[in-house]
Amino acid sequence: MIDIETQQELATLYSDLAANDLQPLWTQAKELVPFIPKPATLPWLWRWQRLSELANRAGELITVERGGERRVLLFSNPGLNGRPFATPTMMATIQYLNPQEKAPAHRHAAGAIRFVLQGDGVSTTVNGDACEMHPGDLIVTPNWTWHDHTNAGTEPVIWFDGLDDPTGLALDAIFFEPHVDYTQQIERPFNVTTRTYGGRGVLPLGTVPTLQTPLYLYHRQDVDEALNALLEVSGGPMVSVQYINPTSGRSALPTLGCEMHRIVPSGATKPYRKTGNSIFVVYEGSGYTVINGQRFAWHKGDVFVVPSWAIVEHQAHQVSDLFAVTDRPILAALGLFRETTLDQPQQIIGHFAPK
Repeated sequence: MIDIETQQELATLYSDLAANDLQPLWTQAKELVPFIPKPATLPWLWRWQRLSELANRAGELITVERGGERRVLLFSNPGLNGRPFATPTMMATIQYLNPQEKAPAHRHAAGAIRFVLQGDGVSTTVNGDACEMHPGDLIVTPNWTWHDHTNAGTEPVIWFDGLDDPTGLALDAIFFEPHVDYTQQIERPFNVTTRTYGGRGVLPLGTVPTLQTPLYLYHRQDVDEALNALLEVSGGPMVSVQYINPTSGRSALPTLGCEMHRIVPSGATKPYRKTGNSIFVVYEGSGYTVINGQRFAWHKGDVFVVPSWAIVEHQAHQVSDLFAVTDRPILAALGLFRETTLDQPQQIIGHFAPK
């Protein structure tokens, strides 16, 4: 029991600390140094039906031009107090480009990836290399590379974007620069980086490892073949591949990890948890994922978030491919990555109902 005099002295101390822009650790140690991660990010899911409907409406009403730069819908995780981020480290968006439309060239400190969901006839020019974009392809724009988008086709194109903007903002290291021209001049034949660096097991002689990948376009067909080969060897219920920088074997971007997971209907995956956040995009199939006891049913085109250290299990109703973007490279570089597999499946205590 603290006596009245001591209470008064403590009150004065706390007041003096606040007046000098100081705070005591002992009153908030459990919040600042928890025994396990306590992410603000909520497990969440957005339905493709609603996403595509809203993107189409934006396509009719919003023009793509300097200033706005892009027609983009930002995923806003309800646990992040209205911030336009899917997780504290990653921005995720749905981008929509109408036929015969061009999104202007710019570059920024943020690294970004684009995963194509719908439509053909579009290309992203990255530092002068026009990379064709087809459903299931991954296009990488490393930080500070010029990039613009052109839809030369006859139908709208929708793709998923993942960016490390929140990380750059937290580090006060974000820069942005518009190109002097509306779009870049194409300096090399289409997809030259893919033809140069995309071959399996070969690189140009004398290639020096780079921090950022020199490979901008990863074809869906190559990923599909790799997943099929893994299934033949190991069976189900899930096999996974990562998209790498071919010069170093590391993640394609130093801040964003990209993965593809194929799940077959042969039972649930083992319960698993890891530090770091993941954003999943259902490219094909249907099934459900249990996140911390809550069941998230998903179908083609849906997008869902798995927070850090959440327990995760996947189960497919049919052969399903889930693309994922993660912040794992950051945690691994800082020595903060940790993972574990659990023995017992989770008990389902609730079902997520998307808006």
